[in-house]
Amino acid sequence: MIVKQAEDYLKPEVIQTVSRLDLRARFIVEGFLSGLHSSPFQGFSVEFSEHRRYELGDDPKNIDWLVYAKTDRFYVKRYEAETNITGYLLMDLSESMGYTYRQDLTKFDYSICLAAALSYLMIHQQDPVGLMTFDEEIRHSLSAKSRLSQLNNILSVLAQSKPLGNTDLPANLVRVAGMIKHKCLLMLFTDLLTEPEPVLDKLHMLKFAGHDVILFHILDEAEVSFPFEGMVDLEDPETGNHLVLDADGMRQDYQDSLKELCELYSTECQLMGVDYVRLDTSMPFDKALLEYLSQRKMRF
Repeated sequence: MIVKQAEDYLKPEVIQTVSRLDLRARFIVEGFLSGLHSSPFQGFSVEFSEHRRYELGDDPKNIDWLVYAKTDRFYVKRYEAETNITGYLLMDLSESMGYTYRQDLTKFDYSICLAAALSYLMIHQQDPVGLMTFDEEIRHSLSAKSRLSQLNNILSVLAQSKPLGNTDLPANLVRVAGMIKHKCLLMLFTDLLTEPEPVLDKLHMLKFAGHDVILFHILDEAEVSFPFEGMVDLEDPETGNHLVLDADGMRQDYQDSLKELCELYSTECQLMGVDYVRLDTSMPFDKALLEYLSQRKMRF
């Protein structure tokens, strides 16, 4: 009998065999957690925020006995990590997100699995989370909630969403900014197949408005390695335009251009305080989750 390791359940090809999105999310999160040898927060410090009156259900370990000695009343220490964050998943529905070369998951499949896992994670720690999907305009919008039924709402929309047609990422980031009035954590899933300057400008706008932003740059494995050989006919899935080229002669130029693009996003996002996470569809999900958790210092 072959016993699977936790790492096996984090591989995209294994997740693809699970038909239900809620079970995929559960496997990703629980496989990730069981694969850790220690807490992902080991070494992180939580900053003391304030005292508050003890309430039924509070952990007695958090009672500040020095305050009790002075006031004869029970107070617990409140830490910054106790403050809930509100998150929104922003999902790109452009047709290019439906591409895969030889992986079991398309870029869109990979993104919704990751988004589902993050929803599962946030809701189970009682953080409100909402969802917006978009192409040339916002297609679906779910306001942020922390109750368990919200997970089903999010999974239902993701399961029924299809990557079709063109997209306008900068315009939709402006729409998102207008729809979300309070400071939130915005988790954007996109392949960034558009001019970078307008996107970076709108990301800066979101940061200026006080939002935290994590940008998941999702690429297909073939878009990273460019495994094509000889003369190939490449089609833009959104415009339908064709480009015939010598793949062997173009490989290095293509990879250099991709490296330059990713370095641009990495550098500019770091300067403005946006978390940039580059992934491709062959990568296990724990890479994305570890990056997310370490950046956000979220707790279970």
